[in-house]
Amino acid sequence: MLLNRDLSWLSFNLRVLQEAEDPEVPLYERLKFMAIFSSNLNEFFRVRYPEIIALSILNKKVKKEIDNFKENIAEKVQDEIKSQLNYFGEILHTKILPELENNGIIFYYNTPIREEHLSEIREIFLSNVLSFIQPLYLDGKTEQSFLPENNQLYFVITLQENFDGILKQAIVNIPSEKIKRFFTLTPLDNKEYVIFLDDIVRENLVYLFPGQKILGVYSIKINRDAELHLEDEYSGNLLQKIERQLKKRDFGPPSRFLYEEGMPRNLQMFLAASFNITSEEMFSGGRYHNLDDLIHFPSFGKALYYEKNKPLSSSNVMNSGDIFKILVKDDILLHVPYQSYNPVLSFFNQAAVDVEVTEIYITLYRVAEESHIINALISAAKNGKKVVAFIELKARFDEANNIKWSKVMKDAGVKIIYSIPEIKVHSKIALIRKRKGGDRQSFAILSTGNFNEITAQFYTDHVLMTTDEAITSELLQLFKFLELRNEVDNSKKLKFNALLVSQFNMISELEKLVNKEIAKAKKGLPAMIRIKVNNLEEPEFIDRLYEAEKAGVKIHLLVRGICCIVPGVPGKSNNIFVKRIVDRYLEHSRILIFGTDENPQVIIGSADLMTRNLRHRIEVYVKIKKENCKKELINYFELQWKDNDKSVWLLPGYQQELSAKNNGTIYNAQQSIYNFLSTTI
Repeated sequence: MLLNRDLSWLSFNLRVLQEAEDPEVPLYERLKFMAIFSSNLNEFFRVRYPEIIALSILNKKVKKEIDNFKENIAEKVQDEIKSQLNYFGEILHTKILPELENNGIIFYYNTPIREEHLSEIREIFLSNVLSFIQPLYLDGKTEQSFLPENNQLYFVITLQENFDGILKQAIVNIPSEKIKRFFTLTPLDNKEYVIFLDDIVRENLVYLFPGQKILGVYSIKINRDAELHLEDEYSGNLLQKIERQLKKRDFGPPSRFLYEEGMPRNLQMFLAASFNITSEEMFSGGRYHNLDDLIHFPSFGKALYYEKNKPLSSSNVMNSGDIFKILVKDDILLHVPYQSYNPVLSFFNQAAVDVEVTEIYITLYRVAEESHIINALISAAKNGKKVVAFIELKARFDEANNIKWSKVMKDAGVKIIYSIPEIKVHSKIALIRKRKGGDRQSFAILSTGNFNEITAQFYTDHVLMTTDEAITSELLQLFKFLELRNEVDNSKKLKFNALLVSQFNMISELEKLVNKEIAKAKKGLPAMIRIKVNNLEEPEFIDRLYEAEKAGVKIHLLVRGICCIVPGVPGKSNNIFVKRIVDRYLEHSRILIFGTDENPQVIIGSADLMTRNLRHRIEVYVKIKKENCKKELINYFELQWKDNDKSVWLLPGYQQELSAKNNGTIYNAQQSIYNFLSTTI
């Protein structure tokens, strides 16, 4: 029995929205959660919804052959999204807008604009906005050449010429991608005022259509399928193919047509025909779209955010001045963002100028737009070191940034290995090799998150830095395999033990670890599996967990997003329990713990437990060897499991239940982890 992945994901997005409703969350953080919800939903429509619709139109015989799609879920998905959008509107109107006003901020949100602001709005339009406007008539010819871009905002306007009464339709772009979405207006009565760019345009349409009567104004936007269609991707230049497809992505097939509620039905049908929209892709919405822009809502300097926790600094690392000397003596295990990411930056920065460093290898999946790490790699190459960077070109929505950086690095002398066409390399690994006299020393980084100093500020991840010879030697052979993959197939020669590498030993090793716990349970010994991942979807692994449950293995799962396993009910079931945590930091780390605390196998790495990760990517887990590091990760997991503040129990049927408070005591995992780590440094 598997739960549907898309309905499960929607339950996660609902959990995000619940944070926006929570009065204990600072107001501007609640706005941020509303923005995240909207951004997530946009991506869902670009990535998942086209596949859902395609599957929904398959005939019944074919659908029965597709796991997890034995029923048509399109209608359930549509109903759930509509329900969540209604909930979004309720939160905004009954909670957020009144709370903004309580804090002295009036947000014009489909409300009358005070007369004192009308001339100011007109001036903003004429001086700052008008030059970005391109009105077009849909006159039977124009609609053939006009194609709304992905996620861009438009007004559809019904006009009547005064002298003959002929009705016409026009399109006006709302240039939110060129100028800011929110404008602050002159304060009145000791209150700040904020207005949408949309309303500035709406209030001044008369300047675009002089001599015509405006009968109706309706906002619209279209989401478009984000898949890159790379025909014949096994041949030719993949980079050039992706570059060409990126230019077309914003004009790909439509996946959602969002229109303002109240738009006449005949106008809906006219636009659907003009833009090649099907009924399954049509959704009514509010007056304003793209509310992920709420993340940029003006703050007026008000302290309505979470109080920032200063990242903890490991004094033994940062005071030494030489990270390589520390690593020779002991491993470093970082837990970001609770701990500073600076040791990772120092690792690459020092390698770039260290005369003993001869080689640097790294996989890059999503990097910062202004990456210090990539600048260090460039410096290293210019300093005469061999630098090999594996760039994943198919990292969705980061393709352009990755292509940009790959060209800059290549020009600087970095050897660039582009995507292997048939798989993604999602590993977060790096290796530095030093030579001192006749000896060689290798230094490795294995991370659960990307080499990205920006996301390291708000994604929870673990970073292991080590000189363990078993780990570094296996990493080196993996990098050599990736470097020579298109020249010679030596994959059969690769053997891994310290590492679990998908395409090689990851699935078999995970199966062995589950089987070991099953065997212990059958002997009446304590048996336990604890897993923290972003997504749990792989059918065969889930079947193994069901088998473990039946054998009596205790299973605790922390799953942030998609969870296709059917969980037990707290207080009724005995073995499989699933929790989800949504809080100020995005839960992103992956930890797998097999066994009780007496003799555990602890693993961290890049892979979620999904079919694509385990079977169609290059992912890397590492077995943690040092007892102190094992203990830290187990304590980390248990602090999260104990959370009864921001965690929910996942229940059968996609339901979520708030964790019960223990005698009124509140345990917040993220704050508890920060406090715990502050005492261990």
